[in-house]
Order: sequence, then C-alpha cells, then structure tokens
Amino acid sequence: MKKKIIILVLCLLQISCKAKSNTYEHIIEPEYELFKVNQQKAILVLFPCFPCDIEDTKSEFPIIDYATSQGVSVLLMNYNQKLYLNESEFVALSDLFNSIFETQNVKTENVHIGGFSSGGNVSLLWSNYLLKTHNKIVPKGVFIVDSPVDILGLYYVAKKNISMNISSDSVEESNWIIQKLQSDLGNPNDSINLYEKKAPFTLETKNIGNAKYLKNIKIRFYTEPDIDWWKETKNNEEKDLNSYFIQQFYKELKQDEFKKVSLVLTKNKGYRKNGDRHPHSWSIVDKDNLIKWILDN
Repeated sequence: MKKKIIILVLCLLQISCKAKSNTYEHIIEPEYELFKVNQQKAILVLFPCFPCDIEDTKSEFPIIDYATSQGVSVLLMNYNQKLYLNESEFVALSDLFNSIFETQNVKTENVHIGGFSSGGNVSLLWSNYLLKTHNKIVPKGVFIVDSPVDILGLYYVAKKNISMNISSDSVEESNWIIQKLQSDLGNPNDSINLYEKKAPFTLETKNIGNAKYLKNIKIRFYTEPDIDWWKETKNNEEKDLNSYFIQQFYKELKQDEFKKVSLVLTKNKGYRKNGDRHPHSWSIVDKDNLIKWILDN
C-alpha cells in the first residue's frame, strides 16, 4: 500500500511539473498574438489567408493548446492581404519580427514559419528573404497550406473562370485577381518577368528563383487534390488548382536537389469549422504531425 502511495505521489509530481513547464504567457498586440511557453523548444509563426486575421486562424486551426503542451511557442500574425511582397514590405516585416523577438524576449532558435493560402506565399517569400539577408531570425523550416504559389498561373485560371461564368462568387473573385495583378504587375504578355519576381514559383518558365535560399532548410507543402470536388462545385480541371501548381513546384525543387522538401497530399480532410466540405482549408494539416516535424531536427 505504501509503495502504491509513493508511486501515485510521483505521478502527480510529474504531471504538476509538466503542466508548469508548458504554461505560456499570452501577449496580445494589434499586429500579433504570442503564446510564449516557459521552456521553449521551438516557435511556430502562422500567417492567415488573404482576407483572414488571427481570429480566423485560431478558429480554423486550433493548434495553440497542443503546440504549447509540446514546448512550442506560437506567434499568430494579423499580416494579410498579400499575395507577394515588395522590397519595402520585406524590410518592414523583418523589422517587425526582429522587434517582436527582442521586446518579448523570444528565443530565435528553431523558428518555423507557415501559412494558409496567400499566407503560405508570404511564408515562403519572407523565409527566403530572411536567409538571403542573413537576418538574425533564421527559419529552420517553412510550410504552406494549399497556397497559390504560381501568380502567373493564378492569373490564367482567373481568366478562365471569368469566361466559364459558373458562379457569381467565382467571377467576382477572378475579376478582382485580374485587376489586382494587372495593376501591380501589368499584363503578363508584356511583363512575365515581373510575375516571376513576385511569385514563389512560375511553372511556365520553371522559375524557382524566389526559393533558392530555402535549399538547406525544411520545406513542407500541404494540399488536398480533390479534383472531383472542384469539378463539381467550380467546374475546374486539375490544372486549374493550387494543388497542381504546388505539386509541380515540388517536382522542380526535388529536381534541383532540395533534399529537405516534402509534399503531403491529403484525402477527404478538408473541412471548415462550420462543417462545410472544402479541400482549401486549414484542416488538411495534421497538428500532431506538424509539431513532430517542427521538433524533428
């Protein structure tokens, strides 16, 4: 009996110590929210989709409790409405992160950056910039979740969606994309090089120049190529999907001997928080596996 009591006490002490070591400080600022663990093993930085914010990320991708329980701090960004970045935006974003890490006394070791949809583009481009400029924040890994990595491809698909006129939502979004890209980058028939300079990847020219500094860090691509769903709901073909361009991007990186790049193709995992089926969702990411990938050095 005495032995059982001692074992029970030891177990309770272990639970108590574990809970204490994995408690976190919650810091809220207009530009970000930081969940900072006491004994940090890594930090996960998350960017939202184009119209989304921190609340969307927390709602659609509830990873904070699990991540912090594993010793991973989480930094959620309100940085949005970006498909690509110009030089001043790269500088401003880097200054912001340097300030966050310094003022909040966050360890800069084992930084992993990722994002959903356009947030994935930001994650790739900015991680590449950090490594290119030898910033004190050095990402060890970057991941994307069904991101439109090929800006030129996005332009052509938008043109196609407008001509098909399947749904008012699709046409409205596609018109916005065309106007945005033409305003910023011009007509690709006249200035394809501007599209190459802004995109993580350009399939038409096999351009991976904006990823070249990522060659020695971990890269992971998440996507759910549910061709039947897209055909039924949007009348899109395989070559119209983010998934298609992501897979081609992966092939180009592998061919260029990026040894730490991985592609995660999921099936029937894409659901929004409200239960709606949608392969373009945060839910295609397995949280346990993502944290394991982050902590696997």
